[in-house]
Amino acid sequence: MNSASSPSLNPSRESAARTSSGYVMLLLLLVVTALGLVLALYQPKTGFAILAIVVCAFLFILIAKGFYVLQPNQAAAILLFGSYRGTDRATGLRWVWPWMGKQKLSARGNPIEMAAQVVWRVTDTAQALFDVEDYKAFVKVQIEAAVRTIGSHYPYDDFEHQEVTLRGNSDQVKSELRKELINRLQVAGITVDECGFTHLAYASEIAGAMLRRQQAQAVVAARKAMVEGAVGMVEMALEMLATKKLVELGVDRRAALVSNLMIVLCSERDTQPVVNAGTPSQ
Repeated sequence: MNSASSPSLNPSRESAARTSSGYVMLLLLLVVTALGLVLALYQPKTGFAILAIVVCAFLFILIAKGFYVLQPNQAAAILLFGSYRGTDRATGLRWVWPWMGKQKLSARGNPIEMAAQVVWRVTDTAQALFDVEDYKAFVKVQIEAAVRTIGSHYPYDDFEHQEVTLRGNSDQVKSELRKELINRLQVAGITVDECGFTHLAYASEIAGAMLRRQQAQAVVAARKAMVEGAVGMVEMALEMLATKKLVELGVDRRAALVSNLMIVLCSERDTQPVVNAGTPSQ
């Protein structure tokens, strides 16, 4: 076990943040809005009424700026001018004072395998030799801890593309990993020049299930693209027929044409045309 002797290192510990339910504040916002409208539309413009309208407008802005939403498996670190003030893990519509910073992060675990390559060097030989017992072992332990920390902050992948992920935002994640390592290793007089992931994959226990999920997502995306393209082509065909006046289509024939075109364009197999030669003569 390697330990640092610097007394200035003060690791952070998670605590509950003082936040409010967004639904209660939303109700208060509606009350303030209604009161301001009543004063502005129906009350004589006296000095007291104008002051009340200004107060209502200020409260409207104050309340409206404090809303944020937490999805399931998300948390928000609440900051005051860069100082940590707690973590909010309650899901749904939330509210906090607008001057408080909100940094969202994923709170769900990642069943993944990660490996990193780190280029580091000693910048202070005295710290490296005397502030830790074995600086090489200290570096190894801190690298493992930093990789685990970064892996817990971000999901492996996001199929909705709405948040930062280990797979989709590699540059940003590498930058975060380097900052984390520099903060951890500076006590030993060591800095990090470069780092990156050499291996990133789902754990073997869930790899098959996640592969099937990715395949299903790809099929849905392909179907969506096919339908959007087919709708555009059908619209273009109807517009050309109407512009060139090649044929007059009633409501029923128009619906049948749209149905046939959508079947032809969205079908996975080649369609066989059926030619209507008309009614045979008697």
